[in-house]
Amino acid sequence: MNEPESNSTHDASPIPGLHFPKRRGQDVLHIGIVGAGGFAAFAAPAFLSIPGIKIIAITDISDNVASQMARALRATVYSDYSIFLQDAAIDLVYIATPPFLHYEQSKMALLAGKHVICEKPAALKLSEAKELASLAISLDLLYVVNLMQRYNPLYQVVNQIVKSGLLGNFLHGFFENYASDENLGINHWFWDNTKSGGIFIEHGVHFFDMFSGWLGNGEVVNAVQIKRPGTSRRIVDRVQTIVMYPGGLVNFYHGFDQPTKLDRQELRLLFTHGEITLYEWVPVKMKLHGIVTDSQLTSLKEIVGEASLIFHQPTGQGNQTVTGRFAAIPFDHEITMECGDTAGKQDRYREILVSMLTDQWNWIKDPTHQRIIDHRNAVGSLRTAEQATNMAATF
Repeated sequence: MNEPESNSTHDASPIPGLHFPKRRGQDVLHIGIVGAGGFAAFAAPAFLSIPGIKIIAITDISDNVASQMARALRATVYSDYSIFLQDAAIDLVYIATPPFLHYEQSKMALLAGKHVICEKPAALKLSEAKELASLAISLDLLYVVNLMQRYNPLYQVVNQIVKSGLLGNFLHGFFENYASDENLGINHWFWDNTKSGGIFIEHGVHFFDMFSGWLGNGEVVNAVQIKRPGTSRRIVDRVQTIVMYPGGLVNFYHGFDQPTKLDRQELRLLFTHGEITLYEWVPVKMKLHGIVTDSQLTSLKEIVGEASLIFHQPTGQGNQTVTGRFAAIPFDHEITMECGDTAGKQDRYREILVSMLTDQWNWIKDPTHQRIIDHRNAVGSLRTAEQATNMAATF
């Protein structure tokens, strides 16, 4: 992804008299949380498991919710966000509010001299995400959106396989998200595009960022959205888009219309010599099937690590050749490898949050540190999401 374009619409001057956090050699990071809902309650213990992390302030539209979290964390409660930002002890603001608040709250925090980690998406508009990224650069502050999929060990496994070419060239992919709407009542902000941005922007950014990490930048070539029948409001609960990446197409489908018990996700990458399938929206299980040489199998074992391995032919029948795309493909084995377990998805989620915050804090301490994600991920993922939203035909 490219650096954000320059944007002159913001005033890059910080608010006079406000505290700018230390950058280098900092062994304690003080976090203030904006939005004391369910995800912040999940993230806070993960953050606190990192030595040196302290959560010192909470603010939320509901004083009762904020006070409940603050008591558990022994943090200060602020009923006003502007006053919260004047707390000189806060080094980093973690924003876990609905999407329509992200742009303004992130901008205010940056102008107050705070580092920012925001839940997805960066904003409802690409222009706003570019502005935030440019502002953070001009103030030498951290700004990142929690597109944490790249911290998943399985993401790294797939990335190594893709980049190494062990399964040949990429041909096609899909992500199918059969998500629950059981806790999304008819008046929930999720269904209001002026507050959520729509499904591509509110939810799809995670997976646009994931695939661009594996395959490079993509361009949307088609998109549709489907309204839920029988509702008085214009509720869009299913969307699909096709994105062209170098080498092939990827289909993204998101449907929010399932009971929680049936919530499930599947992701697949097809190559000339095999395929990789991942399970759950934060992948915790992987299956690989393909034809490989002895040396390729050795490399795959090193990348995947502990996994079950099935040979689909008797041993000792190596030195075979098949044909695909008009080319000979020599191989020694047809295999299936499986690793991971869907039962561990909550633990994996916590591990990813810890890895994300640790990585970002390392940059705060040392700006030469190369992060796994930065402001460019926020901009790039929203670019694809906005393309899909603007192109979507409604049915």
